[in-house]
Amino acid sequence: MSHANFPLLLGSTRLGPLDLPNRVVMAPMTRNRANRALEPTASTATYYAQRASAGLIVTEATQVSAAAAGYPFTPGIYTEGQVAAWRRVTDAVHEQGGRIFVQLWHTGRIAHPINKPDGSQPVSASAVAPQGEIFTYEGMKPLGTPRALEVHEIAAIVQDFATAARNARAAGFDGVELHAANGYLIDQFLRDGTNRRTDQYGGSRENRARFLREIVEAVSEAIGADRLGVRISPSSAYNSMSDSDPEGLTTWVARMLDRYGIAYLHLVDLESSDGETPRRFTALARAAFGGPIVTNAGYTVEAAEQILAAGTADLVAFGVPLLANPDFVERVRLGAALNTADQATFYGGDDKGYLDYPFLDGQVRTTLEPVAVQAGRA
Repeated sequence: MSHANFPLLLGSTRLGPLDLPNRVVMAPMTRNRANRALEPTASTATYYAQRASAGLIVTEATQVSAAAAGYPFTPGIYTEGQVAAWRRVTDAVHEQGGRIFVQLWHTGRIAHPINKPDGSQPVSASAVAPQGEIFTYEGMKPLGTPRALEVHEIAAIVQDFATAARNARAAGFDGVELHAANGYLIDQFLRDGTNRRTDQYGGSRENRARFLREIVEAVSEAIGADRLGVRISPSSAYNSMSDSDPEGLTTWVARMLDRYGIAYLHLVDLESSDGETPRRFTALARAAFGGPIVTNAGYTVEAAEQILAAGTADLVAFGVPLLANPDFVERVRLGAALNTADQATFYGGDDKGYLDYPFLDGQVRTTLEPVAVQAGRA
């Protein structure tokens, strides 16, 4: 295999203000390796810089406030120290010619007070408890019933996202992605399995999407809509999530977002595909959203090329392949074998399973020489 086999995936494209050398997106992946101040470390800078050949990096989910935290050792972007630490990460990526967005996050009900710097009770759209347990600084604990947010608190969280977006630009990020997927706070408002509200934030799809819309508007005003992506997962049951009409919700959200001229819409599309038929939720989004679409969830490079050829998506996000292969793009170009991921080191720990995956020549590179910065990253 060679570039000739994957001309679309390896071909350049435009995304908002950015020129991307390929259509490979590094999907956001939680790694639980921040320090106790919830700052990314020097190892984090190396980790992302190693993978800067991806067309776009989207970082691990990053909380917008102390109250937004849910898990141990996940980074924030609300203190001066966190912003300064992220600046070292973005500088390292940009020195390698890369482009990087930060994923902005509020975990909502998927949280435990032990994991929150302010010790606050988890909140959600409604007081609906998720199933299961969560890992904390004190070991595994059951997930509890969240407190339903008051309307005035919702407005404050909207502003937390806008402030985080401004902090992201100050930290050198090329843009931000709103984490409206995977059962976290924005998703908890979007889907009727968790949103039982009877006020202006509940009931109809329009009302359930109001929280997302207000954040999109506030972030767009703060940094520009062309530096904003949104990730949704309307069909995912992860974190005890459900919706009575995920297809209708997908279409509604995509049409709503289409009005704002955002950089992209990112679909976590878990629907199976035979490789010929586009995945259902990505196709629904394509019909309703005129901007760039990123699709994600278990794609092979062959399936990625097929969906790009079909025109259903414009970019494809890869998770584990990029986690285990810092030079994933070059391996695709050459048709080379991929490293096997070590699942035992996905979450937490030291640099093992983080910085020590070898490049194609068998070498581990934790010291990287700067490369020429590519145009179109302003």
